Amino acid sequence: MSTLLKDLYSKDFYKNFSLILEQLIPSFDKKKFIQKIFVATWEQKELKERMKHTTSVLQEFFPKDFKKTSALILKIITLLRQRGQSENSLAYMFLPDYIETYGIDHFETAITAFEHTTSFTSCEFAVRPFIIKYNQQMIKVMYRWSKHNNVHVRRLASEGSRPRLPWAMAIPSLKNNPSPLLPILEELKNDPSEYVRRSVANCLNDISKDHPELLLKVANQWKGGSIETDAIIKHASRTLLKQGYPSILKFYGLNKIAHVEVSDFKILTPCITIGQFLEFTFSLKNYGNKKVPLRIEYGIHYLRNNNTYSKKFLKSVKDSYCPMKKSF
Repeated sequence: MSTLLKDLYSKDFYKNFSLILEQLIPSFDKKKFIQKIFVATWEQKELKERMKHTTSVLQEFFPKDFKKTSALILKIITLLRQRGQSENSLAYMFLPDYIETYGIDHFETAITAFEHTTSFTSCEFAVRPFIIKYNQQMIKVMYRWSKHNNVHVRRLASEGSRPRLPWAMAIPSLKNNPSPLLPILEELKNDPSEYVRRSVANCLNDISKDHPELLLKVANQWKGGSIETDAIIKHASRTLLKQGYPSILKFYGLNKIAHVEVSDFKILTPCITIGQFLEFTFSLKNYGNKKVPLRIEYGIHYLRNNNTYSKKFLKSVKDSYCPMKKSF
């Protein structure tokens, strides 16, 4: 059995999905639909290409009036739920992609469709072209979503607006000026769902990559508000912590310590091959008179095929006593 993610889109998947379409579209031609899905280049298509291809094929069978298609998508989701299809299904991400592709000029209808669809399969990727095209109008919608009674819609408000959402298009306007996001994040910082709060932290972490001082400002405002907001701050500050940003250390219970010394760094295995271990040692000595927490990070530079290097950080957290010497 294949373990490739792209093989979510199997013949059985489309066969079962066709049963839904047959029930809702009187003129639906199942045989023609399957033929158009499994084109000669199907095996070469990766996950996102298969998803986009499915969107394109569906357009041939769905109504040309987007308002009617939007209503049809909601009926499809209802039937899928009735047949036991679990929510947050990755396989059905072509539904929000359809709304993105063919609903971009139908703002109000598309927004309603996103709001209902995202609880079944996340619309975090699909809303981003709407932010780029409609800007403040879309930000106002997402602020409204931040007050929604559905946890998935609330999460869409923060996750969909992330300036640097992985595997998605960036949002240049929010990278340059993320301040429109702050009311949304403020509304969600005390959300009862950790699923939402982690999204808030991820959005703030994105912001910190371009505007570290803004993240620090928010962190200072939120610190001590609750256990949950303190956890958001720590998770949101992870990039700045990796960069050794001094002002962020206090949020992790760390401070710059002048009386701890690093010495005797040695690489024990200067030449290794794949599968072998890189061994090295160094010593830490605390010259103070109190036990202190230490966050120890070291970076390894890996040579890429193009003769450039990528750096991987590893970390360890230790307690250091005085006087004590620790070797690693």
